[in-house]
Amino acid sequence: MLKIAIIGTTMWGTTLSIILAQKGIEVELWARTEEEAAELRDNGPDPELAPDITFPPQLHITHDLSKALDGAKAVILVVPSQSMRQNIKLVAGYLDKSMLVISAAKGLEIGSGKRMSQIIAEEINPRFRANICVLSGPNLAREILRGLPAATVAAAEDSSVARRVQRLLTTPNLCVFTNTDVVGVELGGALKNIIALGAGIADGLGYGDNAKAAFMTRGLTEITALGVALGANPLTFSGLAGLGDIIATCASPLSRNHYVGVELTKGRSVTEIINSMSGVAEGVPTTLVARNLAHKLGLEMPITERVYRVLYENADPREVAAEMMGGNARHELAGRRWRLFSLFSRHRRSSSV
Repeated sequence: MLKIAIIGTTMWGTTLSIILAQKGIEVELWARTEEEAAELRDNGPDPELAPDITFPPQLHITHDLSKALDGAKAVILVVPSQSMRQNIKLVAGYLDKSMLVISAAKGLEIGSGKRMSQIIAEEINPRFRANICVLSGPNLAREILRGLPAATVAAAEDSSVARRVQRLLTTPNLCVFTNTDVVGVELGGALKNIIALGAGIADGLGYGDNAKAAFMTRGLTEITALGVALGANPLTFSGLAGLGDIIATCASPLSRNHYVGVELTKGRSVTEIINSMSGVAEGVPTTLVARNLAHKLGLEMPITERVYRVLYENADPREVAAEMMGGNARHELAGRRWRLFSLFSRHRRSSSV
């Protein structure tokens, strides 16, 4: 029987474990301690919101890493972005040339500013780097856990690797598309959380759908500009890993980052909100990293800058939201150091030839 190891008992990690085990794959879900593993076995994946969901017989929960990885054809890392380096170091010694290494984390590393696939590449044997793939898209775990249909993107520099992951992860209710723009798919999944924080603030202030639509659209343009500056294909941001993920995380009450934004408008501190949550709101550290990258590149990112001020400088969400909606109006694709307008102009000239 085909075997997959999943590192991380996050809600998304547990959800992937369940749907792949339901497909008939042997899945080893790795927990850090025996206590954590036992608690998950006893209580199920989400005793409060999904009490009727049980673990399939093909799913095994273990704290023994060697057992989890022995004979696995793929390992999926579903861990908070700030612990990715620590976790891939643990896994690296068990990899072989045929094992797929899949990142399902959406974030950027504080300090280095690196994407998850870059961190993995640094920590594993160079011979295995071709097997790295990333998974991202509008994937609210609790919906997928309930069997609702969804789609995601598997991106690898080698298209054959992306197709292998596609075949492996596709289930009756999860459609997996492929892409070779690893940079764009990863950045779309990470940066959209900044926009979700701002959308939560807009909703918390009762701004309405017109304002939120404008905010989401301007946010998409802004993160696309950063993505292009870092080597991504701008079209990737109009796909599932960009626009699709923005729609899901900005609109759904299941989004942790949207929740943080709403709670900030109630006068709660970021620390208080985060400490009260069971999962990680990746948008909080990502905002810091993206803002630092923008400054390094001399890139204009007004929405990111204002969300940063709320999170890290205790700015009033009401004042910041008003600034975000009343910013300097100009051409949609224009911004300091943005290459979007030049790309658009080049495309228009080539189309007229």
